Amino acid sequence: MTVLWLDDVTADDFDSVGGKAASLGELTAAGLPVPPGFVVSAETYRSFLEETGIAAELFDAVDVDASDSAALARAAERAQELIRGTEMPESVRSTILAAYDDLDDGAASVAVRSSATAEDLPDASFAGQQETFLNVDRSRLLDAVRDCWASLFTQRAIYYRNEQGFAHDRVNIAVVVQRMVDAERSGVMFTSHPTTGDSRVIAEAAWGLGEAVVSGAVSPDRYVVDRETGEVLEVDVSTKKVMHVRDPETGETVERPVPEERRDERVLSDAELERLVELGETVQAHYGAPQDVEWAIDERGTTESGSDADAVGTDGDLFLLQSRPITTIDGDAGAEDAPDETDAADPGGATGATGANAGAGADAGSGGSWTDASESAGPDAAGSGTADGGTRVDESGSGSGAGGDVALTGFGASPGRVAGGAAIVRTLDHLDRVSEGDVIVAEMTTPDMVPAMERAAGIVTDEGGMTSHAAIVSRELGVPAVVGTEDATDTFEDGDLLTIDGDKGTVSHGDATAGDAAGEGAGGGGGTESDADAPPGPVDLSAQSGAGKPMTATDVKVNLSVPDAAERAADTGADGVGLLRTEHMVLSTGKTPERFIETEGKEAFTDELVAGIRTVADAFYPRPVRVRTLDAPTDEFRELEGGEDEPHEHNPMLGWRGIRRSLDQPGVFAHELAAFRDLYDMGYDNVEIMFPLVNDAEDVHRAREALADAGIDPDKRTWGAMVETPASALCIEGIVGAGVDFVSFGTNDLTQYTLAVDRNNERIAGRFDELHPAVLELIESTIETCCEHDVATSICGQAASKPQMVEALVQAGITSVSPNVDAVHDVQREAKRVEQRLLLDSVR
Repeated sequence: MTVLWLDDVTADDFDSVGGKAASLGELTAAGLPVPPGFVVSAETYRSFLEETGIAAELFDAVDVDASDSAALARAAERAQELIRGTEMPESVRSTILAAYDDLDDGAASVAVRSSATAEDLPDASFAGQQETFLNVDRSRLLDAVRDCWASLFTQRAIYYRNEQGFAHDRVNIAVVVQRMVDAERSGVMFTSHPTTGDSRVIAEAAWGLGEAVVSGAVSPDRYVVDRETGEVLEVDVSTKKVMHVRDPETGETVERPVPEERRDERVLSDAELERLVELGETVQAHYGAPQDVEWAIDERGTTESGSDADAVGTDGDLFLLQSRPITTIDGDAGAEDAPDETDAADPGGATGATGANAGAGADAGSGGSWTDASESAGPDAAGSGTADGGTRVDESGSGSGAGGDVALTGFGASPGRVAGGAAIVRTLDHLDRVSEGDVIVAEMTTPDMVPAMERAAGIVTDEGGMTSHAAIVSRELGVPAVVGTEDATDTFEDGDLLTIDGDKGTVSHGDATAGDAAGEGAGGGGGTESDADAPPGPVDLSAQSGAGKPMTATDVKVNLSVPDAAERAADTGADGVGLLRTEHMVLSTGKTPERFIETEGKEAFTDELVAGIRTVADAFYPRPVRVRTLDAPTDEFRELEGGEDEPHEHNPMLGWRGIRRSLDQPGVFAHELAAFRDLYDMGYDNVEIMFPLVNDAEDVHRAREALADAGIDPDKRTWGAMVETPASALCIEGIVGAGVDFVSFGTNDLTQYTLAVDRNNERIAGRFDELHPAVLELIESTIETCCEHDVATSICGQAASKPQMVEALVQAGITSVSPNVDAVHDVQREAKRVEQRLLLDSVR
């Protein structure tokens, strides 16, 4: 059958219509308000390939070595060219157009949406494969359907199927053609909390089509409702600067400024919010699991879909555009996923509303059992971090004490809620302003600020994302943090009483923690005026420690920046430390290494390092502690005493840092290596040495010679190199041949150098993808070479905290994975899950 109407589709038709269409059919059959439409079946796609005679050439074109980037690009281009350049059989054309003519007498504006079948894609890690086209008219309909078919052969889709062993000729695709909702308002609703599974509905809303929310062009309003009592717990109204609408002349989706009078206007009325929650209850009950629901409100009142939407008292007709299981809820809280390819590429269904698991955030992925909203569900899962950092106003009155009004929003980088006086830090000279219990407010943080961060109750920054220094260190210290607020340093003044919420990503005026129970908040901060002098408490890691940890063949270690956090990190039950950063120990002295040696002496410099490393080695003994030698860019050194002698570099991240600086300064490097020699003399045989930013075998040979010169026998001690550049991955044979015991992937640098994306540049942050095929190819080929030479492999970058990356690396045979301290337990469980599946697959 060429087409099936949504009225006739159920979950049993999954193989014919794909997950998206099956879900829409289920919602329609349940009497819920769904825009009418039809599905061009997967069989139609298959018959198109066969009847036109392009099948053999198509599948031959994509039968390439996916590790060959050039071949992969050629394959994708040729496959899509074949599909787009081939006319549909007349019978297919006429059937699709006849169905369109029946939809709205041939005058409908429709959304054309891919709905893949048979392919078990991870929910977010390979988003962007299949396409959706909005505001399509009759003249463009057939081309849009054909373009959806062609999107089955993007480079990412071909790469993934090759890597996972899916035969290209076994994967099909259906296409949903659905009446566009001319949305005056739209958004997404989570029928339960997207990370904890709590019975709270979280809805986000913006003006116009939801594509503006997905693209990050607008900061949506956020509403939190107790599903059991119906009480509105939170209403956060954003400044909504732009909206996406249909251009009446061209029919295209365009971005327009929101009229001034509506920018700070609340999007959803109480009646609409109540109706939305009611629909959410019905959807969750229907599926028996928490759902991620896309919705839109059409002011024109055009409901014709067998629902009672126009009888519910809303200001316009409310439509449901999609429903998917929420996959970021902890396994004990949520239900198993329903069958759905979870096409996260869809930029918002029939209106461009938020796509599948959009609330999970770009960093989050899915599929894992993540419990930390800041790491897993990402900034938008709870309506926290937003792309434009628009100001939100708390209309719920939920704040207590003097607080409650949300002044700024950003990314919730480290969980917990805490109040304290603002300490504005614009230069290092201002660090002495930070007292115990203060909230640091800075443009960004640097390693030399760590001592002040340890004193602080919370941290707020203008810039940075989930991989920024402030985010990483704050999570290690258990200090609540909100990053990327854009203008906190200009908004607040020294001494302002602030409340920061590291879960929601909000910064409020006053103390909104007065009613908090003792110890409340994931970060343990939860300070009030009466206890502001008390340092923030750590996250409760009791569930992660010792006997309760999953047993895995893959070692799960932990990343660490600050020695004072060693005991907390050791309590996770991690198998060791995969990355201990020495630059934090050095930069916290307030002097460049050269100036410190000059003023304090070489022994004092060595002793400083010994003390920091020894603290961690003691906490983990006999578990291994892998210590990275100094790797700070020149702009961080420039802020220190002696920094006036540092070179001025246009891009310090690409400059004089890592092993290249160490080799250029053999005197300083020798004093640094002397610390390792002294530790070995003390009996700390669990300390390992790791050299950063290695490019090739020459770097490794010179580093090995420096070890020997410092009195360390390279053949008796464990040492290795980091793979952080494409050069090091491509030169891995030579690096392994130089005698390393291990290599460790630094995915933050490897990704930005491979993709030419500055991970801290908010304009292109969406392009930063550690799971990009090119990055994965470099990692997997390196692991393969190392396995052949019996060299251990590890990952210590930010991506080690992501379940999709863990799955890919365990399958590739990596030796160890080293996530951030708050993700250790989840990564242990994910590694165990993947290992069990691989074991079962091997015996089936």
